Amino acid sequence: MSRGGGKGPSLKDKLDGNELDLSLCDLNEVPVRELAALPKATILDLSCNNLISLPSDFCSLMHLVKLDLSKNRLQQLPLDFGRLVNLQHLDLLNNRLVTLPVSFAQLKNLKWLDLKDNPLDPVLAKVAGDCLDEKQCKQAAVKVLQHMRAIQSEQDRQRQRKLQAEREMEKKREAEQRAKEAQEREVRKREKAEEKERRRREYDAQKAAKQEMEKKTKKETMQTRKPASGSRPAQPPRHKQSWSRSVLRVLLFVLFCVLCTLAACKLTELQHQPLCVSVNTLYEDVLAALQNHKTLQNMLQQNSQQ
Repeated sequence: MSRGGGKGPSLKDKLDGNELDLSLCDLNEVPVRELAALPKATILDLSCNNLISLPSDFCSLMHLVKLDLSKNRLQQLPLDFGRLVNLQHLDLLNNRLVTLPVSFAQLKNLKWLDLKDNPLDPVLAKVAGDCLDEKQCKQAAVKVLQHMRAIQSEQDRQRQRKLQAEREMEKKREAEQRAKEAQEREVRKREKAEEKERRRREYDAQKAAKQEMEKKTKKETMQTRKPASGSRPAQPPRHKQSWSRSVLRVLLFVLFCVLCTLAACKLTELQHQPLCVSVNTLYEDVLAALQNHKTLQNMLQQNSQQ
């Protein structure tokens, strides 16, 4: 426990049942850690000290039911003072408070409040009124809680409006971003189509130029070949000449073989052989047919002359 003039006795020595009296102890700060170790002390008197502010962890003393902070130099209460939800009696007489934290509205069990002799905001001072007796202090607790709840509700509404405005702004930004992206996609699509059309025209132009070049080349080739065809008869293809020569050679060979066989059968002793007899007979039949054919031609020629 910190004092202006040194260390005092232990807090347990000052505990009387559930009441702990630390008034007139010349305290500059609240011994929160030692108080937290005494959850039995639901009534705490810190009046008539040199307290300028309360530490944030003071709000962890949620077991407090009655708290006297009168006649100090407190300029403000912790922002989360509303965590002291079991608090029923609060004395803040003769401090330097101007406003109360919004969380004060959460002190749902507060039944008694004294804010006299503080440089309060005029609106808050009017709401709190005078605490000259028990009834007025109870009314002050009710009215101040209603006032702080109204402030809290208004802040919540403002917060909601701010959040709504931020959401709408975010939606607007998202819509603008989507519109921008859609426009960019449309531009890219149009550029792609234009590029495709340009390449198609280039392809058609190249194809037409190629066809024109082929026509020109073909025309020049035909003009080059035309004089040569007039000066020299066209030669049949080599493969056709080779095939005709082969057939002619085969026919000559067969004719030679036939003549040799016929000569052998006519002029040699083989003419009495059965094969030669057949050959000679065939030869004589052919000669007879040729003679008859010649005779028929002569007759036809004579008839035609007559």
